[in-house]
Amino acid sequence: MTVGRKPASGHARLTAEYHFDSYRNMEMEAAIAALSALAQETRLSIFRALVRAQSPVAGEGGLAAGEIAEALGVAPATLSFHLKELSHAGLVASRREGRSILYTVNLDAMLGLTGFLLDDCCQGACGTLSPCAVTPVNSTRKECV
Repeated sequence: MTVGRKPASGHARLTAEYHFDSYRNMEMEAAIAALSALAQETRLSIFRALVRAQSPVAGEGGLAAGEIAEALGVAPATLSFHLKELSHAGLVASRREGRSILYTVNLDAMLGLTGFLLDDCCQGACGTLSPCAVTPVNSTRKECV
């Protein structure tokens, strides 16, 4: 079935398949955009710095561009380019506070990407697995409970 063309009415089964295919394609495209944005060393470093600065309270936390640039040793123009790429992928949001623009991680997008990657994991048996419980080998990070 061709995605992008709605089937004729009266074909309920085809309509359901059309919506499913469109939903899966959009989900796949969002995942590809997010993974592509993170597949660059500077952007991944920026994203990880923003994750570390994230506040558990919505609307709080975040880092100003100058703080990120200084911490990572990145030129302001370069940082601006990478923040734009992360923002276009839906991974980073910004908000104005006074004279500063603070950048934060879009937690919904991050958790959505993690969920998308784990959707087919363990044949559905690890549905209760939190993203923090998956730690790389030789990791010094503590596990979340």
